[in-house]
Amino acid sequence: MAATARKDATQWAPAVSDSALETGPDKDQADQVLETLGYTPELSRNRSTWNVVFMSFILASVPYGLSTTFFYALAGGGPTNIVWGWVLVSLIILCVAASLAEITSVFPTAGGVYYQTFVLSPIWCRRISSWVCGWAYVAGQIMITLAVNFGTTQFFIACLNVFEDSNGVGITETWEAWHTYVIFLAVTLLCHAIPAFANKWLPLLESFAIFWTLAGVIAMDICLLVIAKGGRNNAKWVFGHFEPQTGWPDGWSFCIGLLQAAYATSSTGMIITMCEEVRQPAVQVPKAMVGTIVINLIAGLVFLIPVCFVMHDLEDLAALASGQPVPAIFKAAIGNQVGTFLLLLPLLILGFICGIGCVTATSRCTWAFARDGAIPGSQWWRTVNKKLDVPLNAMMLGMVVELLFGLIYFGSTAAYNAFSGVGVILLTLSYACPIAVSLLLRGREDIRHGSFDLGMLGAICNVVALAWTVLAIPLFSMPSYMEVTVETMNYASVVFVGFVAMSALWYWVWGHKNYVGPPTDAIDPEVEHDHLATGTAVGAGLTDRPKNL
Repeated sequence: MAATARKDATQWAPAVSDSALETGPDKDQADQVLETLGYTPELSRNRSTWNVVFMSFILASVPYGLSTTFFYALAGGGPTNIVWGWVLVSLIILCVAASLAEITSVFPTAGGVYYQTFVLSPIWCRRISSWVCGWAYVAGQIMITLAVNFGTTQFFIACLNVFEDSNGVGITETWEAWHTYVIFLAVTLLCHAIPAFANKWLPLLESFAIFWTLAGVIAMDICLLVIAKGGRNNAKWVFGHFEPQTGWPDGWSFCIGLLQAAYATSSTGMIITMCEEVRQPAVQVPKAMVGTIVINLIAGLVFLIPVCFVMHDLEDLAALASGQPVPAIFKAAIGNQVGTFLLLLPLLILGFICGIGCVTATSRCTWAFARDGAIPGSQWWRTVNKKLDVPLNAMMLGMVVELLFGLIYFGSTAAYNAFSGVGVILLTLSYACPIAVSLLLRGREDIRHGSFDLGMLGAICNVVALAWTVLAIPLFSMPSYMEVTVETMNYASVVFVGFVAMSALWYWVWGHKNYVGPPTDAIDPEVEHDHLATGTAVGAGLTDRPKNL
């Protein structure tokens, strides 16, 4: 299998840019590490430490992510589920982020958890384990990107419905499914066009998003709490009231409501795909992953607590046909249609920025998996557009898949449940793969050679991360309501099985004979161990290994 992105004498190498961000010892050293890991640098390293932090932040876009999935925690238990569920999941995801950060500090490539699973796994199972992880990683990112863009569509429509006619009917309440899909199509095209044609400006957009989010959350908090047309709840109600609407037993209902927080933090490992565009990926990316979780925890509480203080009529909010209670909460608190819409704009714009970030990360993940031949038609998807400096074909592949899956909405308005749920399931599974291999099969021996070794604390984080995976996969496949109908059914399990069947079929048709994984497959295990023991990257100095696999 020819791998065009691997270290090869005939491979095109991008010209060095005049930009200060793309030159210098940091960039050169990062490129050398990438080459020792088996790949030729193809993307410009135009992101600094703060750029990585900012992108990690917008991949989560916490106020937006919590808004579009607010229904889950609202129905799961109300304010207790919303506030404490967010704290609980954030602490769990902090363990996941710390676990991935340790491994990424040793293996910083765009292949992310897929590459890490391969090099950490024993020779006898590394191909199949990396295949499973890679497909879960790619499919999960595509589905999360789809969920973000579809969520933006539904949130936009719900925002328009704050404008009502004389009969109290929202202006879009009579729209049909095709209206929603057309808006989804426009949102998807926009969120792909910007990272495709304005890649060099994305760091500026990411920086803008931080200040936009800060200003927007402050404006929302002040307006909601000061105006509060419907009155304010007391602190005891906000932090202690539990009122599930799902029909499930209280404990299980609370757990199902955690999907809101799990969705908002599901992007934790997506930033690893940007390692080949960062000047010091082994240091910057691990710090960004862990630091962003802490920032997101605080930002989420600052947004959620004021909303809980002003929300009322939980049963009515949970029963909204739109599945988007946040615009209704804002309207009840502000009491003015125009004012409500303007106050919702920061969330809406953040949704578009989040979609752009997800598209960027997903395209790098798809491209990295394709350059090792694991996706049908890899010769097309592993190509980097030299003029645009992006893997354009991989980006377009993701867009087409998202638009096709979006057609599910014509069959069920509960499609968004499937998109968000299966995205969380697949990414959670992919994150668990390298953590499990590192802890259970390698005894964390590789972590000691990285720059982010947490010692015993890291081992505890590994256990928490794996326990979360065991819970999350069945949990987020469950319907939100105990009384299941066509509209309330969670089709995440169906989509999940679809991706599993697709990857299994491709492995049976092609993969088991042709797929060899990343170029480190050619490394002799003893040599690999020696290099890890001396603290050098896997593959360093192995000039005699095959150039094309």
